[in-house]
Amino acid sequence: MAANSVVFNLVVIRSRDLNLARTFYEALGVEFTQYSHRRGPVHLANEADGQVFEIYPLTENDVPTSSARIGFLVRSVDEAYKALLAAGGQAVTSPRNSEWGRRAVVADPDGHCVELTALVR
Repeated sequence: MAANSVVFNLVVIRSRDLNLARTFYEALGVEFTQYSHRRGPVHLANEADGQVFEIYPLTENDVPTSSARIGFLVRSVDEAYKALLAAGGQAVTSPRNSEWGRRAVVADPDGHCVELTALVR
């Protein structure tokens, strides 16, 4: 990596229910490992291609992360959209073609907007 390069490698969100969050994101194909660092809380982590996606429990002293928007490239937006709705997601934007490819947005059980994008060929 060049000295002036910056590489994005971590997203952390918080969830009121780790089991619901796990079910939702696993429906998308994200696989998690359960972790607890030293005295920290049990949380979920996925590491792929040098990028880490973690879900920590939301406690009463935490600020919710539900205003965050998370994006995933998927093979089929339509299939991923249906799978996420079946796993407890709420429709925000139904699948449609856009200048960025086929895309849709689904809110996870905590209200995070999850954008699904697939290149239109």
